[in-house]
Amino acid sequence: MSLDKAQVAAMIDHTHLAPEATADDIRMTCADALEFSVAAVCVSPTMVAVAVNEVAGRLPIASVVGFPSGAHLAEAKALEAKRACEQGALEIDMVINFYFVKEGGWGELEHEVATVRASTSGLLKVIIESAALTNDEIVRACNAAVRGGAQFVKTSTGFHHSGGASLDAVRLMRQTVGQSIGVKASGGIRTWDSAVAMIEAGATRIGTSSTRAILA
Repeated sequence: MSLDKAQVAAMIDHTHLAPEATADDIRMTCADALEFSVAAVCVSPTMVAVAVNEVAGRLPIASVVGFPSGAHLAEAKALEAKRACEQGALEIDMVINFYFVKEGGWGELEHEVATVRASTSGLLKVIIESAALTNDEIVRACNAAVRGGAQFVKTSTGFHHSGGASLDAVRLMRQTVGQSIGVKASGGIRTWDSAVAMIEAGATRIGTSSTRAILA
């Protein structure tokens, strides 16, 4: 696969989720995102308004919910998503409750995703934290997410001790969801070669805070 920098940039969610991020940090992140014409800017819920104001409709803003552990009530995640959308977020990246995965609660996981989907006016991406799951769990989690209304499945938060995206996980997720659902690779993607490898494996979005290094 031959990709140029503009094509890769158009698949990047330029991300700043550090808990200590200031409004100025987010403004700088948005400036970088506009410079490179990325797919979206991904920020914490409390920074959505700052980012929306900064990009002024020129780029979509994404926000995370239930981040980073996923161990939140579905209703709390839904409220977080609703408020972010009201403030102008067009994309929501939600973290699943891994209790449901480890206990085999696939119906509960589907219901959780559907609950957030009902409160999300835009695109819904569902983070399954693939490095912490078996292959069977990855497949079942992806299927439950899609049944619940996810338009993307996403590998990782980038905050879990088990690690971030892997090529094997991205391939398996793409194989599981087919071509009609997006796959977002996130966590540990910091170079051009790693970003292109993820895209070749089946990713249609790349979540990274290393956009400048990737596209240099």
